[in-house]
Amino acid sequence: MRLRDRLRDLRKEIPLQSYALYLACRDPHTPWYAKVLAAAVAAYAFSPIDLIPDFIPVLGYLDDLIIVPLGIALAIRLIPAKVLESCREQARQRLAKGTPSSKAAAAVIVAIWVAVLAAIAILIVTRLNGK
Repeated sequence: MRLRDRLRDLRKEIPLQSYALYLACRDPHTPWYAKVLAAAVAAYAFSPIDLIPDFIPVLGYLDDLIIVPLGIALAIRLIPAKVLESCREQARQRLAKGTPSSKAAAAVIVAIWVAVLAAIAILIVTRLNGK
C-alpha cells in the first residue's frame, strides 16, 4: 500500500478513534489516568484551534499528523480492550448517523483556549513590567 493511501485511511480513522476516546472517557471501567489522556487527546482532535496554526506552511499540519495519532495510540494502550471495542462500536453507529456536534462543547473548548492565551498574556506582561 502506498504512503498516500495509508495517510488517506488514517485521516478517515482519526475521527472514529477520537470519538471512541471521548466515549471511553465517560465509561466507568476506564481508569482515571486513561480518562485524563483520552479527554485531552479527544479535546485537541476536535478543537477548532491547533497548537500550531494550519496556515503555517508544513509545520501547521505536523501537529495533526504527529500529535493526534500519537496521543490516540497512547490512550488506546491505556484503555481496557473490552471498553475500547464497545466505544468504537458506539462511535461507528453514531458517526454513521452524521457527525455529532455540540455547541456547548465548542464553547468550552474555545473558553479553555481563551483562558490559556490570557494566562500567557498575563505572564508576558508581568515579565515585561518586572524588568
